[in-house]
Amino acid sequence: MKLKSIVLSLTAMVMSVVPFSVSQAQDMEQFFPALVYRTGPYAAGGSGFFGGFEDYLALLNLRDGGINGVKMVWEECETAYNSDRGVECYERLKNQGEHGATVVHPLSTGITYRLIERATADKIPVISMGYGRTDATNGKVFPWIFPLITNYWSQNTAKIKYIGMQEGGMGNLQGKKIANLHHESSYGKETIPVLNVQAEKYGFEVKHYPVAHPGLDQKAAWLDIARRYKPDYVILRGWGVMNPTALKEAARVGYPADKIVGVWWSGAEEDVIPAGKAAVGYVAAGFHPSGSDFPVIAEMLDIVHGAGQGNISPQRVGTIYYNRGVVAGIVTTEAIRIAQEKYGTKVLSGEEMRWGLENLSISAERIKELGADGLMAPLTVTCADHEGGGPVKFSRWDGSKWVEVTDWIETDKSIVDPMIMDSSMAYAAEKGITPRAGMSMGSDCG
Repeated sequence: MKLKSIVLSLTAMVMSVVPFSVSQAQDMEQFFPALVYRTGPYAAGGSGFFGGFEDYLALLNLRDGGINGVKMVWEECETAYNSDRGVECYERLKNQGEHGATVVHPLSTGITYRLIERATADKIPVISMGYGRTDATNGKVFPWIFPLITNYWSQNTAKIKYIGMQEGGMGNLQGKKIANLHHESSYGKETIPVLNVQAEKYGFEVKHYPVAHPGLDQKAAWLDIARRYKPDYVILRGWGVMNPTALKEAARVGYPADKIVGVWWSGAEEDVIPAGKAAVGYVAAGFHPSGSDFPVIAEMLDIVHGAGQGNISPQRVGTIYYNRGVVAGIVTTEAIRIAQEKYGTKVLSGEEMRWGLENLSISAERIKELGADGLMAPLTVTCADHEGGGPVKFSRWDGSKWVEVTDWIETDKSIVDPMIMDSSMAYAAEKGITPRAGMSMGSDCG
């Protein structure tokens, strides 16, 4: 797709998105590669996320003239959620703009894994917000990778806490059975280790059921789940078309939807609406809500979509995947603001952007100033802790909308932090990496 730049006129509130070549780019333009997937079985997630992300960048350009006069520009490259194509897109786009790529959102655990060494060598930060390699939370070993807000292992501890709440307490998990129906990919396999640790700690049994890409063939798995294993709960770790297929297969074999608990990549409107009545009662995790009743979303509808410059259908504005892209836009651009305070109002390099991310602190007051009160939780990132947040909410699909059924549930760092430390230090030993100063997750990096 063509490179798009949003140019603000100081004398007009509404301007247009215009294509341009990199050779025509001005000095005050911050470039973002957009590793999108708008086609294929995972298109709902890719198009929704990047629609929200790009709309937020467009809002800053049209409303504010960028960030302190620095415009946000981007170019899309279609990955189709394929890791090889993701690497190709990264290599194609990484040197665009004055200083190359500012930061990369792979929106794929598989692509994130493939980019870790490349991005580290290139000194380009990778934001894997709510996905990716969990032990990259240790910024002392993975200084260029940022699984911001809450990582997969953290989320899974909140998920088991939620199930414990339904059973009247964590002690009542003893003897329960949980089926982990997961996408057969790096993403799907990421929580197997933490689930096994939790099963041992709380005394429940877990059985893992892989589902091959793209997730349409689940009949055998659900027959085994419903008629042989008979678990008390099913964790749905799906993606794209796998999610509504799972809910319909569960209904077909008589497994109740309210005993299925999904990951946040299985908890969007596009995951449940195609399943119809089979989805009613289903619960999914999340680190933000759906809805357009937020000032920042209203501004995007008014200013960006009102000018005909939206990057997604306006009917999808305010949906889960769209709002996730908006949250990604907020954390990315707030890191730019912080980095500009140190390095000046200019186009940032990847190294300067990394400093901004490692010093990113978004308070409840700042979230309200951004018009996003209730859309996200506060977070504080450090050089050692590249997650920066952690709490998780759960919502139930009532047939027409997502309804929050919990407040923020804190994750269990007593489980997650030692696992992150062990795994990341093993990676460091394997790759010959000397971690930055300080060994504990809470200590300074030096």
